[in-house]
Amino acid sequence: MRTVKPLLRGMFIPGMLFLGACCCEKDVVVAPEPPPASVELGDIFFDYDKSELRAEATQQLQKNFDWMKQNPAGTLVIEGHCDERGTNEYNMALGERRANAAKDYMVNVGAEAARMQTVSYGEERPFALGHDEASWAQNRRAHFVGQGGAAPAAAPAK
Repeated sequence: MRTVKPLLRGMFIPGMLFLGACCCEKDVVVAPEPPPASVELGDIFFDYDKSELRAEATQQLQKNFDWMKQNPAGTLVIEGHCDERGTNEYNMALGERRANAAKDYMVNVGAEAARMQTVSYGEERPFALGHDEASWAQNRRAHFVGQGGAAPAAAPAK
């Protein structure tokens, strides 16, 4: 009998753990699936004194259109910007042409025009403060600001 008692004690605790695990009536909680990766808005850049879209701009515009699809209640403000060369009046008009070129492309791929508005800042809101070609190239852009959507607006990057 002395050899049976340690054996019973040795089996009692694992047996109770087994029964407790098997007879548990708690619901199993499954972790929710992660949300799909959000698309971030990005800027497009222009050549000097131009408002025509570059080839690489269309790739970013497609990503911005994807943002609009992921955020059906969201709206976009497309800001047209220029470098510091030229008169204020000329740069305001050029910034407007750049913003409209971006908007027109987005509408052509299926975006709702009513969910987008354009504004020109000309040379008044530079991203880069230098007075050289590298800075000017960063300032010749259309900047996208999302409103009412889940994805944050991205900072200009080249």
